[in-house]
Amino acid sequence: MDLTYTPEEEEFRARLRTWLAGVLPALPPKPSPHDWPARRAYDLGWQRMLYDAGYAGLHWPVDAGGRGATPTQHLIYLEETEKAGAPYVGANFVGLLHAGPTIASEGSAGQRARWLPPVLRGEEVWCQGFSEPDAGSDLASLRTRAWRDGDDYVVSGSKIWTSHAEVADWCELLVRTDPAARKHRGITWLAMPMDAPGITVRPLRTLAGSTEFAEVFLDEVRVPVANRVGAENDGWRVTMVTLSYERGTAFVGEVVACRRVLSEVAREARKNGRWDDAVLRRRLGGLNAEFRALWRLTQWNVSEAQSTGGGPGVGGSVFKLRYSHARQELFDAAAEVLGPEALDLGRDWTLDRLSSLSYTIAAGTSQIQRNIVAERILGLPKGR
Repeated sequence: MDLTYTPEEEEFRARLRTWLAGVLPALPPKPSPHDWPARRAYDLGWQRMLYDAGYAGLHWPVDAGGRGATPTQHLIYLEETEKAGAPYVGANFVGLLHAGPTIASEGSAGQRARWLPPVLRGEEVWCQGFSEPDAGSDLASLRTRAWRDGDDYVVSGSKIWTSHAEVADWCELLVRTDPAARKHRGITWLAMPMDAPGITVRPLRTLAGSTEFAEVFLDEVRVPVANRVGAENDGWRVTMVTLSYERGTAFVGEVVACRRVLSEVAREARKNGRWDDAVLRRRLGGLNAEFRALWRLTQWNVSEAQSTGGGPGVGGSVFKLRYSHARQELFDAAAEVLGPEALDLGRDWTLDRLSSLSYTIAAGTSQIQRNIVAERILGLPKGR
């Protein structure tokens, strides 16, 4: 693993810092977290600024509309934008971090030309239609059906925890196209237009009060066969490509954010007198070491991807597993520092603490990640 930066990479960092310092003060105020149409407009506006400046799809291949930057440059970009307080990808999350990279890797030339430029330019939003009421952790048990009718698939079923469905233009959708096949072998990956007849979206309100997820009901929705990414019934393999990005790089910027929050928690503890508690100090010191180690693990994963010329590997599961728990521990510590103020939903870190509870479930539960690590990294036999 090479943890040093080349002169070219440091030059890239300096240019990025200069650009961020110039544009961030001029951004409009952030909209209400509960106004998703306004948040969509805000997030797409920021994405367009990135595109115009040459920072959109930084690490995507050139033939997919990106800059073909190295994974290390991408890591620098994530680090510097988070440190500068730049807007998060927000409503662009699925398109930029899941569907886009999957289509870049697995899509045809026509599919890449159709779907990737609008994502990079901030013109279209994607949502993720994977989980179902009876197929969450056991994703391969999904039951949403799709049958072929001429040049279309006809889709019926339902999805849950569909990220950003209420403001999305497209959905990366998993369907069962061969109910007689073994459950991993009868799945297909489709790109479904969210304005197609037969789609009903019902937002879900989370514990933190937000509605970035929804239930989606599909009643004989017609999706063109041309919107299939990969071969029919090969969707599970394509899905593993999607999930490798979700677990491997999608949370990287959040590690930087957590290190910043940890510093803020320590300052708050010094201010309100809780710093005198030696047990608390040891706890915060342990979290500091934890997040430093997670950043090094990120660099290791990126260095490996750069040396092999591939995307994120199963090492992303190690990162996602430990990061999910470390984030929960961080905001538990923040609540300890705040004391009774931790019950105030308007206080910094309170909503973050509530949302952190989902991290050991989202993007594959911790139990699923442990199975992946055990079987694919350590070579242990499958449990029975």
